Amino acid sequence: MKKKKYDLKKDERYLRLLAKSFPNIAEASTEIINLEAIAHLPKGTEHFLADIHGEYQAFQHVLKNASGNIKRKVNELFGERLRNVEKQELCTLIYYPAQKLELVKKQEKDIKDWYHITIHRLVEVCRDVSSKYTRSKVRKSLPADFSYIIQELLHEHADDKDKTDYVSAIIKTIISTGRADDFIIAICEVIQRLVIDQLHILGDMYDRGPGAHIVMDTLKNYHNWDITWGNHDILWMGASAGNDACICNVIRIALRYANMATIEDGYGINLIQLATFAMDVYGDDLCEEFIPKVSKDNPLDERSLTLTAQMHKAISVIQFKIESQMISRHPLWKMDDRRLLNAIDYKKGTIKLDGKEYQMRSCNFPTIDPKHPDKLTEAEQALIDRLHQSFTGSEKLRSHIRSLLRHGCMYNIFNHNLLFHASIPLTEEGKLKEVEIEPGVKLKGKELLYQTGMKIRSAFQSNNDLQTEEQRQDAIDFFLYLWSGPDSPLFDKAKMATFERYFIADKETHHEKKGYYFEMRDNEEIVDMILDEFDVPQPNRHIINGHMPVHVVKGENPIKANGKLMVIDGGFSQAYHKETGIAGYTLVFHSRGFQLVQHEPFTSTEDAIKRGTDIVSTTQIVEMNQQRLRVEDTDKGTELRLQIEALEELLYAYRSGFLTEVERKTPQKV
Repeated sequence: MKKKKYDLKKDERYLRLLAKSFPNIAEASTEIINLEAIAHLPKGTEHFLADIHGEYQAFQHVLKNASGNIKRKVNELFGERLRNVEKQELCTLIYYPAQKLELVKKQEKDIKDWYHITIHRLVEVCRDVSSKYTRSKVRKSLPADFSYIIQELLHEHADDKDKTDYVSAIIKTIISTGRADDFIIAICEVIQRLVIDQLHILGDMYDRGPGAHIVMDTLKNYHNWDITWGNHDILWMGASAGNDACICNVIRIALRYANMATIEDGYGINLIQLATFAMDVYGDDLCEEFIPKVSKDNPLDERSLTLTAQMHKAISVIQFKIESQMISRHPLWKMDDRRLLNAIDYKKGTIKLDGKEYQMRSCNFPTIDPKHPDKLTEAEQALIDRLHQSFTGSEKLRSHIRSLLRHGCMYNIFNHNLLFHASIPLTEEGKLKEVEIEPGVKLKGKELLYQTGMKIRSAFQSNNDLQTEEQRQDAIDFFLYLWSGPDSPLFDKAKMATFERYFIADKETHHEKKGYYFEMRDNEEIVDMILDEFDVPQPNRHIINGHMPVHVVKGENPIKANGKLMVIDGGFSQAYHKETGIAGYTLVFHSRGFQLVQHEPFTSTEDAIKRGTDIVSTTQIVEMNQQRLRVEDTDKGTELRLQIEALEELLYAYRSGFLTEVERKTPQKV
């Protein structure tokens, strides 16, 4: 092996800093041994989810069962030793330990015997999921109360009788001291934590479903997660930053699905003034085009349905006005054709689009002045001012947006996988499309996504010497473009046909032409070109997206470009289930390869606990590795290799006499 040459003089400052942490040969050598050992452990399991859309119960369940990974571990461990019903009961206990224990204690005649058997089984599962981590990492994952006990149990050896007796004594004592329930809950939570090393969210936690705030609370307590922002997340980020068009869109979508829980219960935003305004202005209007999409789980009586429709129309009209004002201030966006209130003939009840005239379904606009259609009335302005104050003043919403900023960005690269929510704008020829997000500044590909992310962050930076208040307001306005702009990497369609769907019966006007990325992403050459643009190293590299529901019922395949691109939005949201035929995809990337998990609709947490129903899933092997991946094969492995090389140079510096070793002083005992 060729001896390395070091330029110690050039690296002296860095070596002296490193020597403060490793002051002698013994400590530097020990750290090299430790890092080499970590590099040869199996790669940790990554879990990919997209487009949660507020479906918090299904989301929490998928986190708890790790997209079937826990069930797979239980089946592998216990095989024929346990009946299927016993394995199902064990899995349910791991997912929902506290709730399942309550049921078990009501049914079991000999609870002590059940405790003894169950704890042994849980220890076996925990030992298996912890095997790919260092003892140090496992120890950091353990609850303080049971850390020592769990460590002892995990290192039991079945062929060591004394050790087995010792472990049995520990379990017996846990039971006799009345700590069995607490211990079971603790070890189940450890299993859930260790079975997934990192969680990747590919955007869209918000809108449609009932509990986006609960999804965010769940993530804030999750051990290791990141997110690439989706268009619906950006909408809520814009609302929190004070973009009034985003605020209207957020409320409109909630009313469209008659699902106000996140706004009212989650973030404490009161909509009573909107309700009062809607009744005053639209009290004689049935607002049939604004009747909400009500789920069977959330029925509304006729009076509530009518009021919701009136509120829905009221906020929509305000939204169209504010959007029109904002678009007129930003000609760079090239969205002037979306100022549709100016295209209406209010006397004839028609609208002209692309040179063609269409009949309006309704032309009842009591707050619109045909001469100045995008001007807010005094009452509308007062209402939006109050809503603006409520959204920007919600501390819980600000806290959740801070989490999105801290853990998120427009794109991410992990272990040869490029993650982004929706699209990379392309030309008709399949080249990267230049998009002008600042006057005279045209960006494409990687730089477009990077600078978009920087502009998003600048919207939340007040009192900043690096930007004027005008620049910050421009960044706040920009959220609307990201939500519905034709070349936005989070939207990438010719238009958002919200207005047309409400007011024009002719469905040809409802069509939203997708950008070229969505037409070309099954082309392996295009996918490779994008991966090259983002400097994603070969081999076995992929793009992973969400955003567009995969229409399984129409035969659409989520695996594209010869396996190089995966779309994992199968539709968590109940609103998509009929359209897609399934209830979402998730992706698991473990040391042996990729597995795509197709889910059926989740019934409820109560069903999962009482009847042991799990999300019915179908697992598709996407790509399996010939050899099991190690940490050294990952991005973390690259970091470890650099650390080892630096420590090897430090050793050379000590051994050559360039640096002097220092023995640490052992603290004197008092």
